[in-house]
Amino acid sequence: EALTTVTLPASIKTIGKGAFYGSAHLTTVVMPEGLENINDYAFYDCSGFSGSLTIPNSVTSIEEYAFDGCSGLTSVVIPNSVTNIGHFAFRNCSVLASVAISSNVKSIGDGVFRGCASLTSVTIPDSVTSIGNYQFSGCDSLTSVVIPDGVTSIGDQAFCSCSSLTE
Repeated sequence: EALTTVTLPASIKTIGKGAFYGSAHLTTVVMPEGLENINDYAFYDCSGFSGSLTIPNSVTSIEEYAFDGCSGLTSVVIPNSVTNIGHFAFRNCSVLASVAISSNVKSIGDGVFRGCASLTSVTIPDSVTSIGNYQFSGCDSLTSVVIPDGVTSIGDQAFCSCSSLTE
């Protein structure tokens, strides 16, 4: 029988590397307040995720490829506690249309939103100083990006294939 719902207990502080990797039938995960880290590949290719995802306000880091390929996610809220979003964390979340990035995020890795074809607008927090390689590559629906004054570098192919970008 396929795993469809996971409710993590309050005692969980870390979701380990690849913990739910490839759980294609997983539709719902309830993460407790007190969770601090979502490690590499934690929910990689969990294509059954549907709807919105709210990261608990205790998480400080979303590591590389954490939600890569979660093609059912429609929106993500990244709380003030998060300071780091690792490489390709939300890559290929193809129906992800809305992302709220907290103002405390200081580091956004390469290709975090690469292939998020439904993403329409993004506001990069003032605390971010660089936009990584392939950051929004393949975001076909992206029409608007707000880049703060503090950004000093924009990586290779950061906005490649953003055919709808007008502002």
